Formats: sequence, structure tokens, C-alpha cells
Amino acid sequence: MFRPRSREQSYAFVPDVSHPVANRYGQPIETVPEGHALRGKSLNINSDAAIGNNPNRYKQHGFFFTADNCIACHACEAACSEKNDLPPHIAFRSVGYVEGGSWPSYQRLNISMACNHCDDPVCLKGCPTRAYTKFAEYGAVLQDPDICFGCGYCTWVCPYNAPQLDPLAGHVSKCNMCVDRLEVGLKPACAAACLAGALDFGIIETRPENRAQAETRIPGFPTPEITHPNIRFQQTKSLPREMTRPDSMPIRYVRDPRNGDAHVSQAQDAGRARGWGLKKLSTRENPIAVFTLLSQAVAGAFALLFLAPYFGVSLLAAETHPIAHPALLFGLIGAQTFALVLSTLHLGRPHRFYRAFNNLRWSPVSREVAGLAVFYNLLGLYAVIAAAPMLTAWLAPATVATVTGAIGWATAVAGLAAIYLMYRAYCIPARPFWNHWQALSSFFGSVLTLGALTLAALDVALTLVAGRAFAGVSAYLAWPMVAGLVLEGAGLVFHARDMKRQGGESAASDQIQTTDFGYTYYARNALLALSGVLMVVLTFTQAQGLPGLVLWLVVALFTLGASIVGRLLFYALVIPTTMPGAFFWKNRGFEEHARAVGLARMPQVGVVQANH
Repeated sequence: MFRPRSREQSYAFVPDVSHPVANRYGQPIETVPEGHALRGKSLNINSDAAIGNNPNRYKQHGFFFTADNCIACHACEAACSEKNDLPPHIAFRSVGYVEGGSWPSYQRLNISMACNHCDDPVCLKGCPTRAYTKFAEYGAVLQDPDICFGCGYCTWVCPYNAPQLDPLAGHVSKCNMCVDRLEVGLKPACAAACLAGALDFGIIETRPENRAQAETRIPGFPTPEITHPNIRFQQTKSLPREMTRPDSMPIRYVRDPRNGDAHVSQAQDAGRARGWGLKKLSTRENPIAVFTLLSQAVAGAFALLFLAPYFGVSLLAAETHPIAHPALLFGLIGAQTFALVLSTLHLGRPHRFYRAFNNLRWSPVSREVAGLAVFYNLLGLYAVIAAAPMLTAWLAPATVATVTGAIGWATAVAGLAAIYLMYRAYCIPARPFWNHWQALSSFFGSVLTLGALTLAALDVALTLVAGRAFAGVSAYLAWPMVAGLVLEGAGLVFHARDMKRQGGESAASDQIQTTDFGYTYYARNALLALSGVLMVVLTFTQAQGLPGLVLWLVVALFTLGASIVGRLLFYALVIPTTMPGAFFWKNRGFEEHARAVGLARMPQVGVVQANH
């Protein structure tokens, strides 16, 4: 049990005050009623079985932040880091700011932020390993790094930068509300250390001394509707009409009379030069980019291969290609195996990949992995039956056909369902650039395009190996390719339009894709359009021989290039609705600079070398 210091000051203790029955979101402040089985249990802090004597142990607590008082001394950061023995590149609590106005009336609004121990913790629901728990004690959302396998999905879904992925340790950790201090009635270390009385702590919906407000919004703070966070703000001083961030995020906050004069996020209008941005295309999500493309190609290829006979098409059939057909199936299994192995390289602890199934009830990641596992196993079963007909020789031919057909249908449906579950994992309100149906059109566009491209490439290769001249691509494969390209192109058009309309982080991501990545973005769009046009020309003209083969290779390369570049852009462009950083700390631009000039080699700078 935590031991308070002798002569601990009164301001360090959590006040015992009256509170309303429910918070403003309708949630009861009493976390569990009297007599409930959850009461009276030890938190086993440091393996101590003792139970704290805090009279408000089963009430939702939260932070109170008075922005008018914060002087950006970072005492809260330092106290938190010392209390939790954090390395320089990790901070459970950090102080960022927004600024605006003109000299001599230039103003800064500081914001101190950690985990808000939300009523609806999206990190808990998103975590596939169930490393998070919403405790009855104090309403704390706690995370166990030993259970975490380092996928980082909680860092995607949290709007507040609360979960911290440590690339060196390979796991996530976060603010634990200092429950060991709460057990003996003390405030968290950050609140107790605040010099200016800006940061306080207590039962939620109560007001500490000298507070007139308890708002849920402040300039730079994402919408509370995503998670219902347990933090309340006070900010009474008048602010400039427009506030900007000191970090590299192209976001500004502008007072909106239609929204009660609150500051709302908008894309920064500062002129940005158009470029290629090729160096920035490489992100930590590179393995996931390849994983998604390969999985979509495999699901599409199998569905088209299996469905071909139902459309009267003899495509790489087992009867005419007794070797190529099972080889293709096992090739698809090999590609999917490689994709799955590659996805584990995205984890901080790849050897714990099996924990991805632990949260099927809530986590989109668990459901995606489960969907792919079902598809993978069904595909393996179908391939074994196709490659070894002696396994079913003891059955009647009609029965064999029925069983094989049933497994084939189940595999095709499972593959498409797995891709849909993959899309659901990107429906993240805290990442509005992804939270759009364009992700669905892109994923299923790749299913059609890459699936058809895979089968067509094998069909062309078999033709050339057999010594025959190129005789065109089957219309059965050509039109799915065109449909996939049209589907993806239409999604991109509507996505760009909707991102501009939504404003904020959505518009900022769109602005970056047309400026920093402008040439790459338009080149990808041109490749998509050219691929579609050339595929239509190839289909209608029935170009054969060497000219037709050259045209087909150009289409294949353009399509593959557009798919890869598009998927890399998908991960590189997203701007989360996170808290603003500072000039050096939590600033993507400074991190890139530190890695480029070698500052990242100095641990005290707090920037880890890129590992991709």
C-alpha cells in the first residue's frame, strides 16, 4: 500500500464532497451499488492484499483543468514520469498548447492531458487482447502491459493520446489514475504537483475550490461524444478568433458563432508546396499495408476462381489444369500465410499473436483476425480436397460434388466477410479520414482488381509456357478488374468531396494529400484511370500476340502500382483527432527532423529512431 509522506499537505488529498447522482451523460457516479459483489475487493497493488480506506472508493473520479491558470511549467508531466519511472520517449501526461492573436496581444492556451478514464472507453473495446479494464474502484480505466502484444490499435481509437505505444518495450502503457495514491486518499501525482492550481482531481461533476465552470470542451480538445471523458474544463479568459497548433498538424481552431462561439477545428489554410512526399510514404503500418492488399487479392482470386463455373466459364479448372489448379490454391494459401505472418511483424510482441482472439465481443481487430482465420482454414480444406481426390474417393461422385461445393461456397463467403470485418476495423471516429465508406470501396475494389489480376496473370503465364501466343484476357476477368477500378475511383471522388465538407482533421488530411503528397496522389489517380481505360481497350479490341501482351503487362503494372501507392497513402495521410502537442514534444515534424539530423540518437530528446 502506498505510504503518504509525513506532514503531507492538505491540498494533496482528494476532498470528500457531496455529488449528484448521475453525470451529464446520464451515467451514475456511484460505480456499483451498496452490497454489490464487486465491493470490498483488493486491487492487489504491489501484491498487497490490503483494501484502501477511501470513503469514495466506488465513485467515478476525474480530472479538472483550469486553462486560465496553467503556466506550462510541466510539473505535472515531471511528477507523472517520476511516479511511473517512465523513459524519456513516453509520457502518460503531456502539456501541449494552441496560440493565436497578434503582437502585442498574442495568447497561448496550455492544455495538460492524460487518460480521461472515460465512461465509454474505446481503448477497452478496441483492444483485442483485453488488456484494459474499467474498474469499479474510482472508475479507473487500467491497462496491463503484460497482456498487451503491442498492436497499437488502442492508440488509433483513443482521441486523447492517452495510450502510449513504446516501440522499444513492444507494448502499450498509460495513466493508471495513481490508484495506489487514491487508496490512501491522495490525489494523483500530477494533480498534487501542479504549481498554479490548474490541474485538480476529485469526484466527477463536483467543482474544486475557485472553479466556476465544469465544461466538457476547450479549444484543441476533441469532441467528448466519442468516449464521454471524465475531465472538466474551465477557461474564462477571452481568446483570439483563431488559434493554431505549434506542431506540424495543419489544424486551426476558429470561433464559430453557429456553435455558441466555441472554437471548432478547421484545416489550416497556410500555403503548402505540392510535392511527392515519397519519404513520408513509409510508415509503421507498412506491414499492414501489404497484409491488407495480399488478403484482398487472395479473397478475390478464390471467389472468382470458384464462381467461374457458375457463369459458364472454364477458368483454370481442375479438369483442364490438373497441376495448375491445386498449385494455384496452395499458392493462395502461401500468399495468405505470408500476409498473416507479415501482420504479426506489426506487433511489438509478435510471439503473442494468439491473443488477438481474446476480445471477440467488442474488438473489431479480434473479429477481423477471426474472420481471416476462418477463411484461411476453409481455403486450406478446399485445397487439400482438390489436390488429393483420394481423400473423398470413398464417397459417391454426387456427394463429393456437394461437399466440395459447400466448402467452396463457405470459403468464398468467409473471404468476403473477412474483408468486410477488415474494413470495420477502420471505422474509427478519432480518425475521420478512415471513417468513411471509401475504405470499404477501396478494400472491395482491391478484391475485384487484384483478385482478377492474380488469376489473369497465371492464365497468361500458362499460355506462354505452353508455347501459345497471347490471345487476350478473358472477359470474365477483365470486367471485374474494370469494375474494381471504377469502384475505387468513385470512392476516391466522393471521399475527397466529403473530407472537404466535414472540415477539421478530415479536410486537413485532404489538404495534405493534394499538397505534400500531391504529385504522388495525382499520379496514383492517373494510373487508376489509365488502367481502366487500357483494360477496356484490351477487352474490346481483343489485341493478341506481342502488342496485346505488352498492353496487358502495362495494365498489370499500372494496376499494381496504383494499388500499392494508394494503400501507402491510406496510412500516411490520416490525421487523428488528437490533442495538440508542443514545439518539440508530441510534434511529428520535430520527430522527423530529429531522426534526419541525428538528434534521435540522444535518448534525452525523447524521440525513438524509426524502425520501418
